[in-house]
Amino acid sequence: MTNVLELSPSCCPARSGVSLAQYTSLRVGGRAEWFATPRTTADLQSSLDWARAESLPITFLGAGSNLLVSDRGLSGLVICTRQFRQIQFDDGTGQVTAAAGDSLAGLAWKAARRGWRGLEWAVGIPGTVGGAVVMNAGAHGRCNSDSLMDAHVLSTEGAYSILRNADLQYCYRSSVMQGSNRMVTQATFQLQPGHEPKQVMADTAADLQQRRATQPYDMPSCGSVFRNPTTHSAGRLIEAAGLKGFTIGRAQVSDRHANFILILGGATAGDILRIIRHVQETVENRWCLLLNPEVKILGEFCSV
Repeated sequence: MTNVLELSPSCCPARSGVSLAQYTSLRVGGRAEWFATPRTTADLQSSLDWARAESLPITFLGAGSNLLVSDRGLSGLVICTRQFRQIQFDDGTGQVTAAAGDSLAGLAWKAARRGWRGLEWAVGIPGTVGGAVVMNAGAHGRCNSDSLMDAHVLSTEGAYSILRNADLQYCYRSSVMQGSNRMVTQATFQLQPGHEPKQVMADTAADLQQRRATQPYDMPSCGSVFRNPTTHSAGRLIEAAGLKGFTIGRAQVSDRHANFILILGGATAGDILRIIRHVQETVENRWCLLLNPEVKILGEFCSV
C-alpha cells in the first residue's frame, strides 16, 4: 500500500513506495522510499525543506530517458520534475524559455511551427529540457550548448542561481551540473526566427526520420548507452566486437544499433548492468578503449 505524506497545505504530496520503473524509459528499477512531483517552485521548495528536515538524500528525476535505476530502488526523496512546464517565446529577441519538465522534442516542434531554427536536431531526443541542459544532449552534429543562453538552477539546500553557458563548462555529453546537488528549473535558448515554418518543420521531420531509421525506437531502451570515444563510434566498436544480439536475461544489445540495450520484457536492472559491464570488458580487451556510460546508473547493485 502506498502511503501519502502531506508536505504542506499547498504542496503536492510525497508518496512512499512508488515504483520507479514507470518513470524511466527502460521500464525497470525498484521503488522510491519517497516520491514527489511538484508543480510549482513553492511545491519544490517545500519538498526540499522536508527532505532536509528528515535528513533524507534527494534525487532529481526528469523524463527518466537516460537512467538505469537499481532493482533495489532509491532511498530518500525522489523529486520528479515532469510537472514543471511552461514555454515562452520572445519574438523581439528570438529567445525561448522553457521549464525543466518540458519535453525537449516538444519544444523543437513548437519552435519549428513558428519558423524558428536552432532545435531541429532535438526532435528525436526523448528527454526533458532540464535533462538536456545537464547532459548537453545532442544529435546530428549539434548539441544543447550551441544555443543555450542560461539556466536557472536550485540546490538541494534551497539556493537559487543563474548559470550562463560558459558557467556550465560544457563538453561532449557533459556539464558541471552532472554529479552536483543542483537541479535545473528553467533554461533560455537563442534561436533564429523569421524562417518559413513549412521548411523548418520539414527539416525537423527529416531529422526525426533519420533517427527512427537507424535507432530502435520501437522498444524500451535508454537511448545511447555509451559515450563515443574520441575519433570512434561506440556503436561501431561494439558491433565489431561481435556483440550485436548479445543477451543476458531479458536484456539484449540491439541488432539495429549496437549502442542500444533493449528490454525484451521481464528484464531487470541487474541484467542491463551486467550487459554494460560485459560490453566494456570486451571492447577494452580488444582495443584498449574503455567505453564510459552515457546512461546514469543510480542505486545499489549486486557485484557483477
